[in-house]
Amino acid sequence: MSKEKLTAEELKTINSKKGLLKLLQSKKIKTRKILRTIAYEKELVLLQKELIKLQQWVIKNQKRVVIIFEGRDAAGKGGTILRFTQHLIPRELRVVALPKPTDRERGEWYFQRYIPHLPARGEITFFDRSWYNRAVVEPAMGFCTQEQYFRFMEQVADFEHMLYEDGIIMIKFWFNLSKKEQAKRFEQRRRSPLKQWKLSPVDLQAQEKWDIFTHYRNLMFDKTHLEYSPWIIVDGNSKKDARLESIRYVLNHIDYEDKPEDFKTPNTEIVRIFKEGMDLHD
Repeated sequence: MSKEKLTAEELKTINSKKGLLKLLQSKKIKTRKILRTIAYEKELVLLQKELIKLQQWVIKNQKRVVIIFEGRDAAGKGGTILRFTQHLIPRELRVVALPKPTDRERGEWYFQRYIPHLPARGEITFFDRSWYNRAVVEPAMGFCTQEQYFRFMEQVADFEHMLYEDGIIMIKFWFNLSKKEQAKRFEQRRRSPLKQWKLSPVDLQAQEKWDIFTHYRNLMFDKTHLEYSPWIIVDGNSKKDARLESIRYVLNHIDYEDKPEDFKTPNTEIVRIFKEGMDLHD
């Protein structure tokens, strides 16, 4: 049985932009979505190449960088960290996602368990949730006392100022998303055997306690948005946009060597420095 082959002319037609679009449309494939994905992947590669240059600058100049990822559950923090670190040198970075504290850690100074994970010279540390657990998640879920909460809020500015004075470059991201989008992503996790592990007890109560989380988040911004340590708000309703623009923010924020002169600035509809009274689109 002979196999049907494409002629050179037919291949030429498919290889043209119009021909490819026609083929996709004949298969009832959403061409806009595909083109957007292709553009995203192309832009991501360009940004990741710049991240490699940034890491080389950090290593060469013995800098220390901390990037904190906080935010609503299912807002895309983990996926963004993956895109940050995908092509970097593993031994010169660390991704820190601490489990709940042990009995011994609960008897320590709160910040103590995070200090060993701070970067040494030439390193970048990515915190997938950080000491700011005590600012939002713990009080919202009843995992700490009010006394512990207020003590943290009194100490955190001084703690971060010490890091700043010691030369650590710190960036604090808060990933936001709408309540409707969060519910949609939770449902996707429930249905996917590959993502069910992501559903935690906190996730299961995130919708019910939405307003409580909002209350503590707003208090956190009021008390910990500091000149030397500002909060950067990321709109996580589009995962792809959040990934690209948060990477772009870091690359713009740090003055590493060999940065292109025409390097694009972040889209301020996606990534913005927190300001009092800002509409967070909750």
